[in-house]
Amino acid sequence: MELAHYSDYAVRLVNTEEPARAKDSLTTVESVRELFGANAQAARRATDADVTRFRSVRARLRAVFEAADSGAETLAVDLLNSLLLEFPVSPQISGHDTRDADGKPDWHMHLADHPSNATAGFAAIAAMGLAFHLTSYGVDRLGLCEAAPCRNAYLDTSTNRSRRYCSDRCATRANVAAYRARKRLETERSAETGRTADTAQPSTPASER
Repeated sequence: MELAHYSDYAVRLVNTEEPARAKDSLTTVESVRELFGANAQAARRATDADVTRFRSVRARLRAVFEAADSGAETLAVDLLNSLLLEFPVSPQISGHDTRDADGKPDWHMHLADHPSNATAGFAAIAAMGLAFHLTSYGVDRLGLCEAAPCRNAYLDTSTNRSRRYCSDRCATRANVAAYRARKRLETERSAETGRTADTAQPSTPASER
């Protein structure tokens, strides 16, 4: 498994909140545990106290995406480095639980965390995964959805660095809104042209009526 895969942890956490819509799904210990996905052992460590701690880490990760999205590369890196320092991990070779076609261990790199609580473990993996993604693909591959009011985080893996939205749904919504805006502008211009033409027509003298 590529270490950059762990960057999805950061995206999942950041997107539990939609600031512009005043929505927050990170409200219970169950919602914290869901973020761990298949890692049930790590999820079981979560307690009610982790809700507040996860929200704090979420705000710091969102700040990384906001800096990257605005083009402030150095700031994004500095913010991410502060998370890496606070929540360290130990890369290890793993594969005892997976086998290849020949029945041999499928060796791969794994991020082993040594957390004091569930938040520390999740934050360590999320920060390291995001760091690997950033250094492998570039700071500009971290973005925030442009389909207002959505500002969900995303990782751009397109070949031409063209991604602008967090999902196909937001991309479709933005395209429809842009199309409607163009049609309204065309209608307004057509109406304005008509009014201008009417004003420009010479009036008929009374003697000719």
